Amino acid sequence: MTILLFGVTKDIVGSSTLSVPTSSATGRKIPRTVRELKEFLGETYPELNKLTSLAVAVNNNYATDEESIDSYDEIALIPPVSGG
Repeated sequence: MTILLFGVTKDIVGSSTLSVPTSSATGRKIPRTVRELKEFLGETYPELNKLTSLAVAVNNNYATDEESIDSYDEIALIPPVSGG
């Protein structure tokens, strides 16, 4: 599963994309919902937990925490933005 990263999420992870395993070979639970993906990423990159908000888009649409995700979905993390 490939995740596109923007803004501060890109800075935290150190890359503009992130691959998340889609098999249980690592012994960790495979994220199947947006909520599980956020939990997985928060455990892997604790700095993400410090963000005031973090939106997730699945296939170019904002997703709720309950939405299912699959390995073929296009997923993007959208951090909080400020303007001025």
